[in-house]
Amino acid sequence: MSLLDVALSKTFVGVTPSATSFYLDVQFSIDRELVVLFGQSGCGKTSILNAIAGLTSPDCGAIVLDGIPLFDGQRRIDLPPHRRSVGYVFQHYALFPHLNVFQNIGFAIQNRSRRQRRRRVEELAAWLHLEDLLDRPVRHISGGQAQRVAIARAIAHNPKVLLFDEPFSALDETLRTDLRKTLKRLHRQLQIPMLLVTHSRSEALELADRLISIENGSIVEIGRPDRLLVPTSQISNHFAWG
Repeated sequence: MSLLDVALSKTFVGVTPSATSFYLDVQFSIDRELVVLFGQSGCGKTSILNAIAGLTSPDCGAIVLDGIPLFDGQRRIDLPPHRRSVGYVFQHYALFPHLNVFQNIGFAIQNRSRRQRRRRVEELAAWLHLEDLLDRPVRHISGGQAQRVAIARAIAHNPKVLLFDEPFSALDETLRTDLRKTLKRLHRQLQIPMLLVTHSRSEALELADRLISIENGSIVEIGRPDRLLVPTSQISNHFAWG
């Protein structure tokens, strides 16, 4: 058994009678590696992250993290998000605008003592170069700083898996380069499964240990990005150059 085993199916019904339903059916396993979910918008990448995080429930299947079932359709197990030991960095950060940087980072560890919480927040702030921003309202920080706050908040409670939904999409090229370096350093230090959504070929090539290509809710290829992101087949060509 791998550290994260995912096998799920779900039908997303259209919101109007004329809307087309979408069927998601995937199965994969990952260990202490950075895996990229790669494909065009609307193919099901974010829905997979949401299912792992407990933000949506599959119709059937199982999601097992480090031997613990997060979801099991047959056994009627569906743990709520706060019991899943999952860190999630959302595409638009989802920071709390009425809180400052310190309060945002420490939000997920409010059950700890004040001293423990401060020590953990300051540790993460130093690691992600946020020490001088802890008292600043998040509405007064830059996009790159907000992204680092979101990462710090996601790892504050020591999750067993870390999810990223298109973390570079709102950043300029300089900030993207810096953040890619941060993510690689983060993965080396945490040594936990990391699952990242992107449709950028360059990001996938630079970051992924393995790549999962998804099309219309199904996995079409799994492998090394330098092998998949070349026009060796019609599917790979579609993803590499589309």
